Amino acid sequence: MKGGRSVAALAVAALAGQAAGAPPAKQAVTGPVAVYWMSVATSSGLGAGMMGGGAGGRPDPRAMMAMASGGAPAANRTLVLQLGSSRAPTGGDPTAEHDPPDVLGVGPMLPLISPQPQAAPAHEEREEPGPPPQYHQPSGRMLIFWGCGEHTGPGQPYVIDFANIAAGGAKQFMALGHGLGVTPMQPPSPSRDKTYGEWPNAQAQTQVGPDASLQGAHVVRGNYSPEMHFALDASQDFLPPIILTANDKMASGADNLAWNPVTGAKGFFATMIGGQGQDQGGGTQVVMWTSSAAQASGFGLPDYLTNGDIARLVASHALMPGDQTQCVIPAEAVNAAGRGGFFNLVAYGGESNIDYPPRPPAPAPWNIAWQVKLRYRSATSGIVGLDLARMMGRGGGAQPPPDSQPQPDDSQPQQPPPKKRSLFPSIPGLPGSPFP
Repeated sequence: MKGGRSVAALAVAALAGQAAGAPPAKQAVTGPVAVYWMSVATSSGLGAGMMGGGAGGRPDPRAMMAMASGGAPAANRTLVLQLGSSRAPTGGDPTAEHDPPDVLGVGPMLPLISPQPQAAPAHEEREEPGPPPQYHQPSGRMLIFWGCGEHTGPGQPYVIDFANIAAGGAKQFMALGHGLGVTPMQPPSPSRDKTYGEWPNAQAQTQVGPDASLQGAHVVRGNYSPEMHFALDASQDFLPPIILTANDKMASGADNLAWNPVTGAKGFFATMIGGQGQDQGGGTQVVMWTSSAAQASGFGLPDYLTNGDIARLVASHALMPGDQTQCVIPAEAVNAAGRGGFFNLVAYGGESNIDYPPRPPAPAPWNIAWQVKLRYRSATSGIVGLDLARMMGRGGGAQPPPDSQPQPDDSQPQQPPPKKRSLFPSIPGLPGSPFP
C-alpha cells in the first residue's frame, strides 16, 4: 500500500508539472473588416495664418490676405477622415457617411467620397529634340545643429558640402533621419483597401471651425463596411493650440522659445531652417537645427507618431517630454541662419484606438468587425525672435479683463491706435504694401 501511494503521488505531481508548463491557449483573431482613421490637428502661429483652417490643410487665400493687411493669425483645427474596407460595395457605387455630434459644427453628415480612378493619358508626351541640359556643379553647404541650449555642444555643426552630393552627401543627410528609426503610419488608402472613402473631398470641403469639438456620439455607415457607433470624451478631443510665451533673442544671440503646457501632449519636437544668401566661398548656405539631443536631422519625422515611437523617442531624448515648456535655440545656429530663421514646434498627442467588439479572453476567438484610430498633433510656427502678436499691434500675452483696463483721460489728447503692420510689406499689390 505504501508503494502504491507513492506511485500515485508521483503521477499526480507529473500531471501538475505538465499543466504548469503547458503553453497558454492561442486565440484566433480575424478582421478587421473595416478601419476608420481620424487625423486630428490643431495649428497656430504663422502656419495657421497661411492655412486658415482650409479643408484638408489647403492654403486659404482669405487668411493670407488678412495677415497681409495686419490681421493676426488665429489658431485653427483640421480633420481628415479615411475609411477603408475589405468588402466591395453592395447595391452599386460605394457610399458612406460620418454622422458627427453637433459640437463639431460641420452639419449633420460628412460624405465619405470614394475617389475616381485616374484615366491613363491618351498619348505619351515626348520631349522636344534639343541639346541635353547642362550640369552645373552645386556650390554651397548645409550646416546642421541640434539640441536645446544657449550654445551648441561639441562636434557642431555637421557640415554637408553641396559639391559632394553626388559623392555621398545626400546619403549622409538621409542617414541622419534614419537614425530615429521611425516607420510612417499607414492609413487607409485606395491602394491598400478594396473600397475606400475620404473627407474632405472634391464634393464636400466644409471647414472645421476653431472651436470645433469631437466630444459626443459618432456614427459611420456605408454600403461597404459594418456600421460603427462610438463615443469620444474630452481626452479624445482636439489638442489645444500651442501658445508661445516667449520667442526672444538673448544677449548671447540665442533664442528663448517657450510655450504654455499643452494638455494631452506626449512629446515635443522643434526645428529651425534658415540660411544666408552666400557662404564664405560664394555658394548658398542652408542652416538646419532640431531640438533632438542626439545628432539627427529629424526633418523626416512624419506628421503623426504612434504611442510606441513617441515613448521610445522621448526616452532617447530625440523628442522633448510632453511636460516640457521651453527650448533655447543655440546662438551658433541662430547666427548662422541669419535674419528670418523659420521655426516649427510640434506637440505629438499619440493615438487613441477603439476596437469592436472588444477583445474577449482567450481562448475565445476575436472576430474584429471594425477599428477606429484617432491620431493627434498640434503645431505652431513663426520667425525666430519675431513676436507676431506684438508686431501686429495686439501686444503679447493675455489681455486684462475689461473692468481692469485703464480708462481714457479726457484732459489729455487721445493718440490714434497703432497701425497694424503687414507681414508682407514689400510685395506689390498686397494691402499695406508701399508698392502699387
